[in-house]
Amino acid sequence: MYGWEANERLLGKAFNGRWNDVVLATKFAVVRGPKGEFLGLNCKPDYIRQACDKSLQNLGTDAIDLYYMHRKDPDVEIEEIVGVLADLVKKGKVKHIGLSEVDAETLRRAHAVHPIAALQSEFSLWSREPEKELFDLCHELGITFVAYSPLGRGFLTGAFTSRADFEAGDFRLGNPRFTEDAIAQNIQFVQAIDGIAQRKGASKAQVALAWILGRNDEIAAIPGTRKIHRLEENLGAFQVELDAADLAAIEELSPSETVGERY
Repeated sequence: MYGWEANERLLGKAFNGRWNDVVLATKFAVVRGPKGEFLGLNCKPDYIRQACDKSLQNLGTDAIDLYYMHRKDPDVEIEEIVGVLADLVKKGKVKHIGLSEVDAETLRRAHAVHPIAALQSEFSLWSREPEKELFDLCHELGITFVAYSPLGRGFLTGAFTSRADFEAGDFRLGNPRFTEDAIAQNIQFVQAIDGIAQRKGASKAQVALAWILGRNDEIAAIPGTRKIHRLEENLGAFQVELDAADLAAIEELSPSETVGERY
């Protein structure tokens, strides 16, 4: 979905004839103009069908393994949205349905129409809202929770200690959590995992990811990166084991609240 169709076409070239080797996920709902400008949300039935067909065309494949609703259109009921997706499953164009950033009530209503395979929402050491209701509901309904921005948009890696660390034009400079005051206070989250990282010979990113992966058996994390060595570093999180003492230390040292809204 990202790149406004360009990335789908790129993946279509990369995995031509190899789609059985991967799990393919893409999204619909966020509408962009030709220059990437935000045009709003659209979850109307006709648009969903058109968006699905366009993605299949861009990717050069017959079916999408996991098709996400990126955000809910407030003008369309979730039952109608999932009903259309269920029809795409029947037609073989979609194998599994995913939702993103919905609350527990909406998730339960959606699952009553057709099984929801995955819920993607922001979750990390400094974004723990899903713990309140969504984790229990995902466990109850057998839904995988997919944590996006698991490294706090890079902040939990320790790479950013002031606004001067960002390149000009970086979108994070407009994010409430990345004001100078917010950074100065939120740095405590990084400090909470730094000692553990040093003791285990791991990076802070690996500890932050291991903390997520250890929450339960029904959670996945999708850290973004542009560099192969960072991808390899992130995969190393699977080798980091946090025991009860480590988890208790992280809880004790982490602030009770994060300074700044997520968006």
